[in-house]
Amino acid sequence: MTYRIRGLDPARFLPLFDLDEVELKRAETVRVTADADRGFPCRVSLEDARAGDTLVLTNYVSHDVATPYRTAYAIYVREGVAPADYVDQLPPVFAGRPLSLRGFGADGMLKEARLAAADAAEPAILDLLANDEVAYIDAHNAAHGCFAARIERYDSALV
Repeated sequence: MTYRIRGLDPARFLPLFDLDEVELKRAETVRVTADADRGFPCRVSLEDARAGDTLVLTNYVSHDVATPYRTAYAIYVREGVAPADYVDQLPPVFAGRPLSLRGFGADGMLKEARLAAADAAEPAILDLLANDEVAYIDAHNAAHGCFAARIERYDSALV
């Protein structure tokens, strides 16, 4: 079983970087400057921002389904970064973080879930994907609850 983890499309967030502070407030978004090399996980690059990097903190609907499991929460995004794309490899932003892994069916309903201790995500991901009812997994940082990334089934033979 293989899996793929991609960063979010940066085009969706690009207009936020041109807003002034009043417009950002209306968009329920905040401009922040990372004050450390860890703690500001970009959802496009799937890497932590470096101290001094500018990001926006905005609300993002990560599970946009017509079920009780629809989910939205705050995420960080850096400007000018390319979207990450990992196949059978965990992104750097997962390193050292405990994760909540939620396995959803094609119907958007929760089928199974796992908590993965820091640096123990891959076995839990593979275990969830062994369940044929699980179409994809949404990973969230267990402590803060924010969306980390979507993990999709991936078959390189179909590419």
